[in-house]
Amino acid sequence: MTDTADVKTQTIETLSALPPEETERLSSEIIAALKTVFDPEIPADIYELGLIYKVDIKDDRSVDVLMTLTTPNCPAAGELPTMVENAIASVPGVGIVNVSIVWEPQWTPDRMSDEARLVLNMW
Repeated sequence: MTDTADVKTQTIETLSALPPEETERLSSEIIAALKTVFDPEIPADIYELGLIYKVDIKDDRSVDVLMTLTTPNCPAAGELPTMVENAIASVPGVGIVNVSIVWEPQWTPDRMSDEARLVLNMW
């Protein structure tokens, strides 16, 4: 009986988690998709701007995203979350995408990558 229980446990774990290579592929392609989304007022993508705080790929292939905006009064507030959702949903193998806007921690220019700083000439 012990062997059967071990086999069942292992099968359940295997069926409930994505293989590491698939998680890595999804992560890479999701980042690439995020880099296609630009704030309409800033000539840098939202990933390099540091607006994406967390991307969580679930076992069922759904993706939860926590993001922020440069300011609470950002004119693109209505469209950016939808743009992020659509970009991630275009990645093959991704399920439902949930994008949430958060304000803590507050975004600051310190969150920008060197690439974004270069594009925005902020050295």
